[in-house]
Amino acid sequence: MKLRTALIVSGLVLLAAGFTATQQPKPWPVPDKAAKTANPVKSNQESIAAGKSLWGQHCGSCHGKTGKGDGNKAAQLKTPLVDFATTDYQSQTDGTLFYKTEEGRDEMPSFKKKIPEPLDVWDIVNYTRTFKK
Repeated sequence: MKLRTALIVSGLVLLAAGFTATQQPKPWPVPDKAAKTANPVKSNQESIAAGKSLWGQHCGSCHGKTGKGDGNKAAQLKTPLVDFATTDYQSQTDGTLFYKTEEGRDEMPSFKKKIPEPLDVWDIVNYTRTFKK
């Protein structure tokens, strides 16, 4: 009985440690030049509508309809998805968000070829700003 209890407790500790480790996104360095790049697309109804449409085509399956990281493919990913409504996300510059979307990393694909028009990526950035809490 003691061995069984010890094994169960050990398993729970390892499970909790693994869960905690996977929930913390690793740092994603962005070159200063990219981070300081200004968004050339004015955030207006037209841009936000275009960004929403592109979001539905390219982003929502992982990041969810409102950027909470709860899309239908999210559970299949090893990489933790952040909630785009949080201050941590929203405090990033538009240039940073553009860079991350274009470049990708790990399970986040690069969208340079999938969305070849850079102004479309800026529309997505504008759309993600609507997720603010």
